[in-house]
Amino acid sequence: MLVAFSVSPTTTDAPDGSVSQAVAAAVRVVRESGLPNETTAMFTTLEGEWDECMDVVKRACEAVAAVSPRVALVLKADIRPGWEGQLSAKVERVEEHLR
Repeated sequence: MLVAFSVSPTTTDAPDGSVSQAVAAAVRVVRESGLPNETTAMFTTLEGEWDECMDVVKRACEAVAAVSPRVALVLKADIRPGWEGQLSAKVERVEEHLR
């Protein structure tokens, strides 16, 4: 399965409104999980089995909750049993059509 998610605090003390420090704590959880992952400007995507992906998402939310009393989570999943390596393979298939 692929899980694309965005987690951030709904409040911040940063004068410029930035939430990057809290988001970095969540991304650290993802990267330390050992699951294949990719972070872009809006989402972090990880690949794995249902339970392991949801565990990482939960722990990423907890990392953000450590600095904010309220957390926002947006999650999208591609559940396709039996398929692996789709974090890059899906993009490669699109790129083939663009050539």
